[in-house]
Amino acid sequence: MPRKLFCQISPLCYRIAVFKENRRRDLWDLFHRTRFARRRQAEPLPALVKAHRSLILRQLPGVDPQLQKNKQVNLALAAGRLNGLLIRPGEVFSFWHTVGDATARRGYLPGLTVSNGRLGADYGGGLCQMANLIHWMVLHSPLTVTELHHHSDAIFPDAGRRVPFGTGTSIFYKNVDYRFKNTTSQTVQLLVWLADGDVCGELRAERPFAEHYRIVEEDHHFSREADGEYYRNSRIWRLTLDAAGQVTDKTLLLQNHSRVLYDPALIPPDQLRAAGEG
Repeated sequence: MPRKLFCQISPLCYRIAVFKENRRRDLWDLFHRTRFARRRQAEPLPALVKAHRSLILRQLPGVDPQLQKNKQVNLALAAGRLNGLLIRPGEVFSFWHTVGDATARRGYLPGLTVSNGRLGADYGGGLCQMANLIHWMVLHSPLTVTELHHHSDAIFPDAGRRVPFGTGTSIFYKNVDYRFKNTTSQTVQLLVWLADGDVCGELRAERPFAEHYRIVEEDHHFSREADGEYYRNSRIWRLTLDAAGQVTDKTLLLQNHSRVLYDPALIPPDQLRAAGEG
């Protein structure tokens, strides 16, 4: 029998391990003198870089609908901390530095969580949807992502998905963060809010950027492989376009090979191909 990690011995040991990792993150930021974005401004900056909205309440098989409703409360609380945030040149956006710990004392409710491919519930669950929204907008800008944790498995079948699979990020307070740095010469701003059942966002700037960006998905399919498991596969690219709309660069962001954890019967037959089939 494999030896347990310290964090697996007991709930107390788990809390100690998390506390240690959080303090390690604090020391790293202190040592590197990380300049976090802190200032907020109600008035939107004039240039719209990217706007997006994401459906909050989804029909997810095997998930208590109350957890979805609680997620809506959690997203609203986080939006109140994020809306209007200015990220000046050289500053770093940190999801957890801005939002803070999502505890019951601060009004957060139990929402859906995913850890090591397993579904659970915890206070603040569902906030990854806000991080996903922000990351999607940042991908359409020249800002530099400095911390990102991809989901490793396909947990649910698509349900009203508006972005390519695999373009999200995992977060867990506070050592699993989502961060980007403003490496441009102008200030940018995040606007996020809830409306009509969606979480909505805008990334704005002082003036338009010279280049534009587009995210494309290629060779999306499912495969059943030698281990008997099903996998979701695709390649995610980012295209850079100049002012005339001509592609000047094509960068591979992610090559998905994600194990399907839901019922394979829900895989669309026309998207299933044999392993190794071109």
